[in-house]
Amino acid sequence: MASSGASDGRIKIRKVTDIHSNWSDQGELTDGKFSFQLILDNGAEEAVIMPTNEDSDVLMDLFELSGDIYFDTERKNVIFNSLKIG
Repeated sequence: MASSGASDGRIKIRKVTDIHSNWSDQGELTDGKFSFQLILDNGAEEAVIMPTNEDSDVLMDLFELSGDIYFDTERKNVIFNSLKIG
């Protein structure tokens, strides 16, 4: 029987419990590339995001300012919760 669009039972929002960052050289006189490996729910799942250099700078600030970070595995969105403002 084909699925009618109902939930398949997978967890779609997971808590980011660790972040590993990486920078790779792209050749002389070119910008390098950043990536972040998000460890979700203490290793239950992982996700890799590869933002632009400018977006990486913003993400680093948000990682630092956020109380909790979540990742929507279906939509591939990083969700920042309880931001420390001011």
